[in-house]
Amino acid sequence: MTTTLAQVATAFLCRQGLAASTVKSYEETLLSLLREHGRLPVELVDRQLIKDYLKNLKNLTYTTHNRHQAIISALFNFAVDESYIQSNPASRLSLRKPERERGEHKTDQIIRYLTPSQLDILYANVKKSNARLETIVRLLHRSGARIGELLSLELGQINMEQRKFQVVGKGNKQRWCFYSEDAEIALNDYIKYYRYNFGRGLFTAQHPTTKVVTPVSYRAILADWREVIDQSQELKGIRLHDLRHTFATERVGLMAIEELRALMGHENIQTTLRYQKITSSRAESVAKTALDNLLNNI
Repeated sequence: MTTTLAQVATAFLCRQGLAASTVKSYEETLLSLLREHGRLPVELVDRQLIKDYLKNLKNLTYTTHNRHQAIISALFNFAVDESYIQSNPASRLSLRKPERERGEHKTDQIIRYLTPSQLDILYANVKKSNARLETIVRLLHRSGARIGELLSLELGQINMEQRKFQVVGKGNKQRWCFYSEDAEIALNDYIKYYRYNFGRGLFTAQHPTTKVVTPVSYRAILADWREVIDQSQELKGIRLHDLRHTFATERVGLMAIEELRALMGHENIQTTLRYQKITSSRAESVAKTALDNLLNNI
């Protein structure tokens, strides 16, 4: 029986362990590919077809274009792993380079993270929002957990005494996440005064009409998040996932890279090593601090 590209993509998106936000992002990326070639038998999708498809994505920035290419390559890696095809037709294709005439330039800003001043603004804004969102923000920032991992937690999975919880991350792997005292205060306050007590979910919501209590959805949290960051120009474009990047960036140099890898739940050490790259913004901050210290000692 012939397996189409669309059927393989469906299996790819239905894998266990994928956060809802990840699935949504993958769906949006693969939609145009499936519209054009979804009915093709997957074994007939060759390298030239992928190259032509990527070449025609003219409305994307080069970074978004390369992200599309990475997700498409991941789809075909999955197809190889599941024995739908023998080799990945998107493997080792050249990435699109930035085009000067379009105002595109390379950058060493590989990881997006919040600066201390942005964190101050964020915490001030979220404090005025709601206790549930404040707790989620603090846990994301202090534990390095993914938002999907956090929203799937049950109340009984929190070890209050040791300030830790266990999540199931990518690849169906378990790992421990540890949180700080300020996150503990926010969490205890939320559980005591604001959490709906029906059901086992840690973060809950109540339907306004039926009054049924369920685990809160990612969509609801994202709506609360956007309301908070829209209050400040300095936070424009900041994502919930950037709190996880901030967690890792703050710990580079304070622990061994393998320890950070374990905390982040990275399968590949190269993913963790990205946080060791000094970006322009960090270098500027360090340079200014060093200059201020020199001037104060004169």
